[in-house]
Amino acid sequence: MIARPAAQEDPSGVADGRVARVIASIVTDKAGARMPRQIPYIIASEGCERFSYYGMRNILFQFLPVSMLMLHLPEAERAGAAKDVFHTFAMGVYFFPLLGGYLADRFFGKFNTIFWFSMIYCLGHAFLAIFEDSRTGFYSGLFLIALGAGGIKPLVASFVGDQFDDRNKHLAKLVFDAFYWIINFGSFFASLLMPVFLASYGPSVAFGIPGALMFIATVVLVAARKRYVMVEVQPPNPNSFMRVAKTALFSQAGGHGNGFYVAVAGAVLAAGALALLPLGYLAFAPTICLALVIVLAFAGIGTSMQLDRARGIHTDEAIEGVRAVLRILIIFALVTPFHSLFDQKATEWVKQGQAMVIPAWEINLGFLGTWETNFLPAQMQAFNPLMVMLLIPFNNLVLYPLMHRLGYEPTTLRRMTWGIVFSGIAWIAAGSLQVVLDGGDKLTILWQILPYALLTFGEVLVSATGLEFAYSQAPLAMKGVIMSFWNLTTTVGNLWVLLVDAGVRNDTVTSKIKDTGLSETAFLMFFFAGFAFLAALAFKLYVKRYKVLDNYRKQQPKVSRDVVPDRAAGAAALPEARDVSDRDK
Repeated sequence: MIARPAAQEDPSGVADGRVARVIASIVTDKAGARMPRQIPYIIASEGCERFSYYGMRNILFQFLPVSMLMLHLPEAERAGAAKDVFHTFAMGVYFFPLLGGYLADRFFGKFNTIFWFSMIYCLGHAFLAIFEDSRTGFYSGLFLIALGAGGIKPLVASFVGDQFDDRNKHLAKLVFDAFYWIINFGSFFASLLMPVFLASYGPSVAFGIPGALMFIATVVLVAARKRYVMVEVQPPNPNSFMRVAKTALFSQAGGHGNGFYVAVAGAVLAAGALALLPLGYLAFAPTICLALVIVLAFAGIGTSMQLDRARGIHTDEAIEGVRAVLRILIIFALVTPFHSLFDQKATEWVKQGQAMVIPAWEINLGFLGTWETNFLPAQMQAFNPLMVMLLIPFNNLVLYPLMHRLGYEPTTLRRMTWGIVFSGIAWIAAGSLQVVLDGGDKLTILWQILPYALLTFGEVLVSATGLEFAYSQAPLAMKGVIMSFWNLTTTVGNLWVLLVDAGVRNDTVTSKIKDTGLSETAFLMFFFAGFAFLAALAFKLYVKRYKVLDNYRKQQPKVSRDVVPDRAAGAAALPEARDVSDRDK
C-alpha cells in the first residue's frame, strides 16, 4: 500500500519544474519510513533523456520517406522501408539492454555503465544531426543511439529500486509511477514540438535538439554521483542463473526431462533462420535477433524440463531461484504481442493520419496579428503521453480504490491482462477507421483520439505496472539482467511486426487478403487485434498459477564511492560535475 501522505500528493506538481520540492515533501509515513532524498533528482533528470529519445524517435518515420536516404527506392516502397528501419531501430533499443544489464551486474556497476553508454548515446545524436544525407552516417547514428539508449535502459529503473529497502519499499510504487509519469512528460513535449522543428527548420535542428538534451542528462548524471546508494558489483556467483542453467542442461546427473535435446533443437532452428539470410526474407538485424530469441526460448524451455539435474551441484535455493526466473520469463513472453501493437502507433497510425483530414487553426495573438498553424499527423503521438500523465494519477487515486471498494482487487497481473485486452480493442477501433477511409469517405484526424485513448489506457495497465513488477520479481544479484529481459519483450514485439510484414510481401498471401474485401492495412490492423486477444487469454490462464515474489532489499547496502572510472576525464568533459549532486539514466 502507498503511504497516506504520498497518496494525497498532487501528481501535477511534477509537471511544472517543482519536481524536487513536491516529491521531497513526501518525507515520512506513519511507520517512519523516509522517501530517499536522491529520488527527485533521478526522476527530474529522466525527463531530459526521454525528451532526447522520443524527440528523435517520433520524427524518424516522418523524416525517412522524404529524405535523401530513400531516394533510391520507388516512391511506393518508401513508407514500407521507413517502417522497417523504425522497427529494426526499436528492436535494437530494447535488445541492447541485455548487454547493459550484463556489464553492470558483472563488471562496472549500474552508475558507471549508465555513464559510458550515455556518452555513446550523445555521439549517436551528433551523427543524426550531421549526417542527414548520408546513409552510412545516419544509420550509424541510429545504431549508436540504439546501443546507448538500450545499454542504460534496464539500469535506470533498477537503479531507482536500489534506493529503497524493506523499510520504505511501499513508497516505491509511488516513485515508479512518478518515474513513468516523467518519461511521458518528456515524450509529450518531444512529440508535440519536434515534428514542428523538422518541418520548419530541417533535420539538422530537429535531430540536434534531442542531442543537446541528452548531453544535459549526462551532465546531471555525473553531477549527482555522491548521493546515490550504489550496490556494489557482486563477485562471480557459483550459483548464478547462467551457471545453474548450464549445469541443468549439460550435467549427466539424474533428473527428469529431455531438455538438452530441446535446446539443441532451438540451436538448429536458429541456424536455419540464419541460413535464410541470403534469400532476403528479413534484413540482417531482424534475422540475427530472431535467431537469438529462438536460442533463448528453447534453452529456457530445456532448462526448466531438467532443472533437477542441477541438485547436488548447486544449492536448492539457487535452483528454485532459477525456476522462479523462468516462470517470470513466460509472463514476459506473453506481453510481447502488446508491444507489437503499441509501437506501430508511430508508423501505421501516423501513415493513417496522413490520409485523413488535417485541421488548421488560426490563433489571434492580438496586436501581434494572427498565427496560422497546421496540425501534423506525427503530433497525434503527443496525445499518448498526455493521456498517460492523466491516467496514472486517475487510476491510483480514483479507479483502483473504487474497484477495491467494489470487491475487485486490481492486482498487478490482473491489470496487465486487461492492458493487453485494451490494446486489442484500440486496434479494432483503428481498423474500423481504416475501413471507412478505404471506402473513400473523409475522416478528420481527430477520430484517432479514440484508438489512442484505448491504447494508452492499455499501456498504463501493462507498462507502468510491468516496470515495478519486473523489479520486484528479480533476485538481488541479477536485477539488471531481469530488467533487460523485461525490455526484450519490446524487441520481440517489434520482431513480430517485421515477421508479419515480411509474410504479407507474398503474392499468395496478398491475394488471400484481397479475398476478404479488406485492404492490406485494415486486414493487418484486425490481425494484430486478434493477436492481442489471444495473448490476453493465454496470459490470464497462466497467471492463475503464478506466485508473486517479493525481492526488495532486506537491508541497506554499502554505499560505494566508485564513480566515473576515469574521474579526471569525466570532469574534463563535464566541467560543472563536481559542484552538484545526483542523477540516473
